[in-house]
Amino acid sequence: MPLTLEQLNAATPQEATTLLDGVYEHSPWIAQRALDARPFRSLAHLKHALVRAVATATVDEQLGLIRAHPELAGKAMVAKSLTAESTNEQNKAGLTNCTPEEFARIQQLNADYNARFGFPFILAVRGPRGTGLTKAEIIATFERRVHHHPDFERAEALRNIHRIAEIRLNDKFGASNTLGEMVWDWQEALAVHSDPGYAQQGQLTVTYLTDAHRAAARQIAQTMQEVGFDSVHIDAVGNVVGRYEGLTPDAKTLLTGSHYDTVRNGGKYDGRLGIYVPMACVKALKDQGRRLPFAFEVVGFAEEEGQRYKATFLGSGALIGDFNPAWLDQQDADGITMRAAMAHAGLKPEDIPKIRRDPSKYLGFVEVHIEQGPVLNELDLPLGIVTSINGSVRFVGEVIGMASHAGTTPMDRRRDAACAVAELILFAEQRAARDPDSVATVGMLQVPSGSINVVPGHCKFSLDIRAPQDAQRDAVVADVLAALKDICERRGVRYTLEETMRAAAAPSAPAWQQRWERAVESLGLPIFRMPSGAGHDAMKLHEVMPQAMLFVRGLNSGISHNPLESSTSDDMQLAVQALQHLLDNLALEPQP
Repeated sequence: MPLTLEQLNAATPQEATTLLDGVYEHSPWIAQRALDARPFRSLAHLKHALVRAVATATVDEQLGLIRAHPELAGKAMVAKSLTAESTNEQNKAGLTNCTPEEFARIQQLNADYNARFGFPFILAVRGPRGTGLTKAEIIATFERRVHHHPDFERAEALRNIHRIAEIRLNDKFGASNTLGEMVWDWQEALAVHSDPGYAQQGQLTVTYLTDAHRAAARQIAQTMQEVGFDSVHIDAVGNVVGRYEGLTPDAKTLLTGSHYDTVRNGGKYDGRLGIYVPMACVKALKDQGRRLPFAFEVVGFAEEEGQRYKATFLGSGALIGDFNPAWLDQQDADGITMRAAMAHAGLKPEDIPKIRRDPSKYLGFVEVHIEQGPVLNELDLPLGIVTSINGSVRFVGEVIGMASHAGTTPMDRRRDAACAVAELILFAEQRAARDPDSVATVGMLQVPSGSINVVPGHCKFSLDIRAPQDAQRDAVVADVLAALKDICERRGVRYTLEETMRAAAAPSAPAWQQRWERAVESLGLPIFRMPSGAGHDAMKLHEVMPQAMLFVRGLNSGISHNPLESSTSDDMQLAVQALQHLLDNLALEPQP
């Protein structure tokens, strides 16, 4: 019989520790300390209490926990002295059936890793879905992590230990993550569509109105129909729109969704998680035969990333009437205009004004999104509440000095354009670091016609500055631009600077942020508030209706816009449950 929270909460400390035996390898002290948080309100609450017990332990205790784990395909496996839990995990990953070459490679990696860090390599080999990583994935992760900084790798080992414990707890409690696993599987299935040239390399790239993009739209629409939406269509810009109607025809609508296009060689979850999580909620409602006192509209936005055309937020912008007709004449890298791409896709630009939404008919907009950063991952928290989407300003500039001979120009006579930009980069870094949540980035840097023996006469650069409030962002911008002026005057060089983009911050509507907070708290998880450094479709909807976002933890330091972008079906399950709580609680409120 599976263990229950009622049993665990009622047990004596000794009995409870015994009930949790095997969750953390040879480390009963973790369970003993976590029991102080009883009564556990949910399995998620128990998992978090165990995480906190490790987080508050000493470094020596943490290292002891790591060293209590066996090496992958190591001596303990060969000697068959692994615990039952470890035997099961390594067997599921195929590590008990390695080829001689695979075994030799893993043994060498084990030796290199131990020599560098002094503890064994820990990896949750059952993976983000719980069904097991392949040996190739395990070896690739091993090879990547052996180069980490020791402090970071110790934390990464602990994070993997928590994932191992999470899966073991699921087994012990007979926990079902049916909806989270469905969301995970849907995203994997959608990732088969990729643009030419990238698909052959096993890379995910889906840009606006390519064949892969249109195939993805059809697949999303088909899944919407299968799970029970009342109506599904692809609109005039390629957005996939599904509606689950409310109890009455005149009910207002709650809008949600995210984008299904990707950056080049991107990840499987950016944007797409925010389409599939609400789709799982609709499936649950349909299965239960339930209607809400409001309609629920889920939109897979056709374009957010601005990869094929310079038309970022095209999909969500069209819903608020912000579609620039001049975009239709833009050409992609192959000379294909957006107008031609739309015609090829069977879309009619003249119909775009018809898809503009009337904000008076909507309650608001909510969006679920993978975090795309390391914060939740480092804190071992599955969900975070977004307080504001950062406002941003972007520039492109050039410093013009004087190219001269690198060997004959004395250091105090140089007009080095690259050094001026280097000084600016360091100032921007230091200035942004003084503010909570401000960021400044020089992501593009070029010395045109540079030579190894020439003092740079020109240096081109980009500048991206963001902050949760516009005033905070503008203060950083003012200081950085003043520094640029001072640096150039002092160094005897000049500069040009062009502002290329300015987006206002989008603070979450307090009432909607609080609805997310109540939903997360109801799961037994702590409420963690954080800004979003990245832009999202919610920024566009923010212009016409209240909005708020929920972040979901990513794996691999929360990396995004990268094939390593990942999340677990457990965290996706929690995201579905949080949105279900928000919908249920909203249904109990007086309807406007």
